[in-house]
Amino acid sequence: MILLNLGATEIGLIVLVVLILFGGKKIPELMKGLGKGVKEYKNAVNSVEDEIKSATSNDEAKKDDKA
Repeated sequence: MILLNLGATEIGLIVLVVLILFGGKKIPELMKGLGKGVKEYKNAVNSVEDEIKSATSNDEAKKDDKA
């Protein structure tokens, strides 16, 4: 993970720059949007995984029917 290579000074500097650029009132809105984006990403990944699992189980079932 990228944050593991950053020290306290670098993280503090990043937080300060974000506060200056967006202001204190916009940060909760940004974090809420980021959280929604991560949630949608996880849902999409789970959906794709489920689709792949169902497709492979259907293929295995068809192979068993032929045998």
